[in-house]
Amino acid sequence: MQTQPMILPLENGDRLTRQEFERRYQAMSHLKKAELIERIVYMSSPVRISHAVPHGHIMGWLWSYALEVPGVQLADNATVRLDRDNEPQPDALLRWESSGRSQLAEDGYLEGSPELIVEIAASSASYDLAQKLQVYRRNEVQEYLIWQVYDRRLDWFRWHEGTYQPLAADDQGILRSEVFPGLWLAVDALLEGDLRTVKEVLELGLAQESV
Repeated sequence: MQTQPMILPLENGDRLTRQEFERRYQAMSHLKKAELIERIVYMSSPVRISHAVPHGHIMGWLWSYALEVPGVQLADNATVRLDRDNEPQPDALLRWESSGRSQLAEDGYLEGSPELIVEIAASSASYDLAQKLQVYRRNEVQEYLIWQVYDRRLDWFRWHEGTYQPLAADDQGILRSEVFPGLWLAVDALLEGDLRTVKEVLELGLAQESV
């Protein structure tokens, strides 16, 4: 009698092909987040409030933008098939649905590079600023936003000729996307939890830039 081969559980540090990573991940229905970066498995701990609150604020900002801009799709913790060795699950992403570099596969996964990826680095700053940054750069993710919670720092990178260049805030402390017109971020207000100002600055960007 033939039996099905046993599917091993995912473990931190496993070195796997993307196909084997997906097979094990799909078999672990209780697991909420696992990523394959350069063929190495990374699994998150239970989510602390120090990560969940900034995550919620970023999602609110991006949701407000996607609500007003046709053709933009926002996703929360979506698995992304970037290349043969990398399948991250970024905290948030924004993409152009029909004119962007990513597409929806037949099995419902996103393949290719979304235009903007956001990571909340509450306890993973070195990981998000090192391995992930290099993977996103190599796959030409056009913009990469990292919120380093404990350092009270936010970095927004723009892909240009094979490298990431940091976007500079203007005199009012506003960062402006070069890929999504009107996607403006009041950095200090976000870090202080002043969501009203974050919303007002975004609305100003939407009003002033042609979308």
